[in-house]
Amino acid sequence: MREIATLAELKTLVGQEVAVSDWVEITQERVNQFAEATGDHQWIHLDVERCKRESPFGGPIAHGFLTLSLLPMLMQNSVRMTDVRMGVNYGLNKVRFPAPVPVGSKVRSRTTVLSVEDIEGGAQVTWQVTIEREGGDKPVCVAESISRRYT
Repeated sequence: MREIATLAELKTLVGQEVAVSDWVEITQERVNQFAEATGDHQWIHLDVERCKRESPFGGPIAHGFLTLSLLPMLMQNSVRMTDVRMGVNYGLNKVRFPAPVPVGSKVRSRTTVLSVEDIEGGAQVTWQVTIEREGGDKPVCVAESISRRYT
């Protein structure tokens, strides 16, 4: 866990990787729950037997948006800002899914501070978050995530 004491300290870290999260396993149960929550029941995520027969991935893969939805959890278990009383997601600039996440894989994030801009009561932070798969040769998700941190 990377602790950053103040927004002023965070500003000194622009351009630097500041944290790497713990590994998180992507189970079929998690994929099924995401499908239920979002209504995305495409077979490449849910039908294990069909995936073994027909999918180029050899088995089910996680939804790209499931991978993206892990950003808050991955950030929470890797970066803590001690003088921030509240943080909110503000949006995304860019999101790409360069590689699939096979069910049973483990993923983690690497977080770089791209910018820190003052706003009333705190700062707006743009993070480069790269989610990698254990043993993978390229990222499974790359996103510019914007949050607002209030002191």
